[in-house]
Amino acid sequence: MRLSGTVISVISVFVPLAISALYLVPKFELDAKYTSFLPALNATINGTTTFVLMLAWIAIVKGKVTIHKRLMMTALALSLLFLLSYLTYHSTSESTKFGGEGAIRYVYYFILLSHILLAGIIVPMVLITLNRALTERFDKHKKLARFTLPLWLYVTVTGVVVYLMISPYY
Repeated sequence: MRLSGTVISVISVFVPLAISALYLVPKFELDAKYTSFLPALNATINGTTTFVLMLAWIAIVKGKVTIHKRLMMTALALSLLFLLSYLTYHSTSESTKFGGEGAIRYVYYFILLSHILLAGIIVPMVLITLNRALTERFDKHKKLARFTLPLWLYVTVTGVVVYLMISPYY
């Protein structure tokens, strides 16, 4: 199995565009009782993905390739689930404004902006890293994974942090 460069490019462009469009188009009307749980679910998915990624790293360090593969596929599935949940929530709900004041406001926006930027960058990195594994180019896979893993972890951890910081304002 292999992901073509075209597939990687289309997904890498589509995901950020779809997310950006959510902030430009009118929201679908849906009672908040059906979606109000999604931010907490998204944070839970991000936290779980962090845990799975760390287990996958431990597995590969210990030479447990099959376990590593299964855990990485689980992390990918969780990330897809997160994306679907995120798109659902933000297509039906207005963005929540951060209400903190003073220095914490700058901390929040730094974390949020770095999270958003790296979330866009991580999509093609994950797909290229995956493709290198699928095509059994493990030397190139390992070289890129050394950058992909820490960035992916940063995105999942900061996703939880952003949720925790903004949750009092929902």
